[in-house]
Amino acid sequence: MSTFEIIMGIVIILFSIAIVAVVLFQEGKEQSMGGIITGGGADSYLNKNKGRIIDAFLARWTRFIAIMMFALVIFLNVAEYMHWFGL
Repeated sequence: MSTFEIIMGIVIILFSIAIVAVVLFQEGKEQSMGGIITGGGADSYLNKNKGRIIDAFLARWTRFIAIMMFALVIFLNVAEYMHWFGL
């Protein structure tokens, strides 16, 4: 196993941990409905939309990390194929 493969394996592990963490930080749809029943929070714009802003930010990062991880895995498979067949 080459140094390049070890480094890329570590990067894939870091992407995997990051995507799991970002998904776990996202709030479920059922949790946002609790404020309706309890009447929770002040009526300011930021308090009403704070959850949406954070969820949009986390969704954007989830998408970015997933695309980067997918591209990295495809790149590593192509590089391994080229190395294997001497191309």
